[in-house]
Amino acid sequence: MRPRALLLTLFIAATFWLVTTRGNWKLRQILPSITSSGQLWSEPVVARGANTFDADEQNNIDLYKTNRLATVNITSVVYQRDMFFQVYPSEGTGSGFIINEEGEIVTNKHVISGSRNITVTLADHKQYKAEVLGIDSRNDLALIRIRAGRKLPFVRLGDSENLQVGQKVLAIGNPFGLEGTLTTGIVSSLGRSLQSEDGSSLEGLIQTDAAINPGNSGGPMFDSRGSVIGINTAIYGSQTRSGEAGSIGIGFAVPVSRVKAILEEYKTTGRISHPVLGVSRVLFVQGDLAEALSLPADGGLLIEGIEQGSPADDAGLRGPNRVVQAGMIRLGVGGDLITAIDGKPVDSQDALRRVLNRKRAGDKMELTIFRGGRTSKVNITLGAAAEAL
Repeated sequence: MRPRALLLTLFIAATFWLVTTRGNWKLRQILPSITSSGQLWSEPVVARGANTFDADEQNNIDLYKTNRLATVNITSVVYQRDMFFQVYPSEGTGSGFIINEEGEIVTNKHVISGSRNITVTLADHKQYKAEVLGIDSRNDLALIRIRAGRKLPFVRLGDSENLQVGQKVLAIGNPFGLEGTLTTGIVSSLGRSLQSEDGSSLEGLIQTDAAINPGNSGGPMFDSRGSVIGINTAIYGSQTRSGEAGSIGIGFAVPVSRVKAILEEYKTTGRISHPVLGVSRVLFVQGDLAEALSLPADGGLLIEGIEQGSPADDAGLRGPNRVVQAGMIRLGVGGDLITAIDGKPVDSQDALRRVLNRKRAGDKMELTIFRGGRTSKVNITLGAAAEAL
């Protein structure tokens, strides 16, 4: 045998011996098509464990574990009449969050509106009847209480005055009755206004793309530190098969600063009220119409009605003393024209209401008025009226 052929034979034999006798050669990796076990998927070399989440995931997990137990499901029963005038119960659901260990809960007014039968279900599925402590219709907020006979977990209220568009937010609630659901997103915009179901306007809302659906109303919106910054209230949505609106990524929350204001009032006075000025009707006049009434062309709010004995009446504001026909409109004239509120010029019909929405009972309001060819300022202390459910 030639030397070259002998060497080739010895090399092949040595290679075969090494492959078949040394385990650390990992034959499966060398000949995968021959040794495959038939598995149709791949797995990570090291399985993910509890401590291998990235920072954002871990933040979500920790926040949910901390605040899930303080988020509740609220069921309210309203009795209605059908077309045959038969009374039947109609059930609504929403969310809320516990703010102290005594069992006081914040939710939306529309979650409990019209109901005297309110049931709160905790995360452990125990149920309690709730009583209404007070409501704030202007901000669609309600404060209710349950008596669990034990200390309850509660959330921390954060700061909504320094929010930034783009910051992370998280919502916990019970959308479509699916309890304990967490959704995440960002602050999409600030200072939004929205028309509510009863025709009033909700202002200064937080807009978010975190999924908010029916059943989320009244639930908490958190920042990444786990503090409540808003109360999930409304959505723009597409209609689902059940006829309800589903999330399209445009949701709104009431800033938590409004909650703090009503809680402070409740702590101080034992009730939640709305501020009373006593100007019952106003009409925004400007331009030619204002000049025709011998008023400044820049215009303002012409007072059409004053409630007797109200703060406005006590401050000496004047309503109309006669009625005139201006085109198709009958106007009460001779009353004061409000040209500025708290130093800001009046620019729309709802200017007074918008300012009142930011006030509480007992707050001061400065009105700049035009009367008899002269401008003056009037300082008024707002009165209080109890809210009705």
